[in-house]
Amino acid sequence: MLGIGVLMGVAGTVAMDIWALALERFAGVARPNWGAVGRWVVEVSRGRIFHASIGDVAEVSGEARIGWVFHYLVGAIYGLVFVWIAGPAWLNAPTFMAVWVFSILTIGFGWFLLQPGLGLGWAASKTDNPWRARGLGLLAHTVFGLGMWGMSLVV
Repeated sequence: MLGIGVLMGVAGTVAMDIWALALERFAGVARPNWGAVGRWVVEVSRGRIFHASIGDVAEVSGEARIGWVFHYLVGAIYGLVFVWIAGPAWLNAPTFMAVWVFSILTIGFGWFLLQPGLGLGWAASKTDNPWRARGLGLLAHTVFGLGMWGMSLVV
């Protein structure tokens, strides 16, 4: 069951990354900056969670790689947590609604921890267009849920 959770989380993360590539190519939407996230992860390990702007923090060697690893680790953890909550009965008859609700709820960590940590404000409130950022985040997490659900059907 744990292996299925990891696979689901990784599949959801891959789906989310494919979505980001499609948005960049066809709609001109910039992909997430995993280097900034990696820098933030290093700063968190040093005890500093929130920043006025992560861009004002000195670059860290390997920050992009750290950010990508963190991105996939979080996805795998979300998959594990979902399978733990949903249990074997859900795995025997997976429904999209359950995994979609879970994937939408996970955006809370981005809105209330990661984004303020990067200096973007609560739920992207300090960005040029907060509602656009929020909407794109909800769509990305929906795609994450679709990826998780798709993997649950495969396994």
